[in-house]
Amino acid sequence: MEFGWTKEQQDLRKGAISFAKRENPENIEELDRESRFLAERWHAYAEFGAQGITAPESLGGQELDFLSCVAVMEGLGYGAKDSGLLFSINAHIWSFVEPLIIFGSEDQKAKYFPGACDGSIIGVHAMTEPDSGSDAFNLSTTADLVGDYYVINGSKTFITNGEIADVVLVFVKTKNSDSENDKISAILVEQGTPGFTVSKNITKMGLRTSPFNELFFEQCQVSRDNLIGEEGMGELIFNHAMDGERAFILAAQIGLMEKQLEDCTDYARKRKQFGKAIAEFQSVSNMLAEMKVNLEAARMLVYKVGWLKSKGRNAYQDSSIAKLFVSECSVKNSMFAMKIHGGYGYTCDYKYERQLRDSMGGLFYSGTSEIMKNIIADLLE
Repeated sequence: MEFGWTKEQQDLRKGAISFAKRENPENIEELDRESRFLAERWHAYAEFGAQGITAPESLGGQELDFLSCVAVMEGLGYGAKDSGLLFSINAHIWSFVEPLIIFGSEDQKAKYFPGACDGSIIGVHAMTEPDSGSDAFNLSTTADLVGDYYVINGSKTFITNGEIADVVLVFVKTKNSDSENDKISAILVEQGTPGFTVSKNITKMGLRTSPFNELFFEQCQVSRDNLIGEEGMGELIFNHAMDGERAFILAAQIGLMEKQLEDCTDYARKRKQFGKAIAEFQSVSNMLAEMKVNLEAARMLVYKVGWLKSKGRNAYQDSSIAKLFVSECSVKNSMFAMKIHGGYGYTCDYKYERQLRDSMGGLFYSGTSEIMKNIIADLLE
């Protein structure tokens, strides 16, 4: 395994950092307070190429290998202030674009990929339901095939991009005529389809600039051509999406953790207390050391997943390990950053309390830390 970036990957990372810094909103604190998503930033990132990094070049994407995707997302995480926007972009890539690449028909790819890459189409998938939570496949939402149409009934909750999504990949139960058990399938539902409605934005602790909604389906009729893959492939499609999302959605956190450490080190060397820099106090230097260890260990886990997937190898357990470790280290480092900045770090005028709130989401989205431990243990040989 190579531990160094190629020249091309280094350039991708540097370019991502420069772009993200240039596109940073000046009013991120206001956007956070108002839970406001900026559509113009979404389009700017699409023009940069972020939304289509894995999509085929022939359909408007960059078609980067997975390690190069890590380089881009790490660079964006380093340079960007709006973690919510990056979260929405990653949800679009890993839960919508990536499943279509593997399981979508040629017609579906031709219909959605150009817009998904140029920013004119926003996508996401919808799995979580009010009564399922971590028991993800215990679905109540159904899709009955009536002639050439599926009729969908049910609801989804905690759906990232819900109110801004043009198309949603909805996981449903479909009747299985060959057994008593229903199948789990995935069906594309476009915004504006009769019977499909979206709740107002759900205010959450962090990542507030990324919309969060409930979705409702009542006699929602869509063509059978909207089925992804075949009936009964829902679990396979979902697990494939999670395999990528659990590692790569946190690649941006690696960049953020690096920037946090640099900022905290600089501050600790300049901030004077009792006649000397606070970096000279062991309690502060120990926090900086722990931040460095957390960063480097988390980075290697994410890089390993990128390397495995670039080689076409199974990374399901490794992505769960990365998700667990990176998300928890991100919270720890954000807490250290607040402590190093003392009372200033606790105020909303500084970025660290917002970064802590944003990092807390990693303990829950794409599977909780407890679920990650279950997956890791189940796959032990």
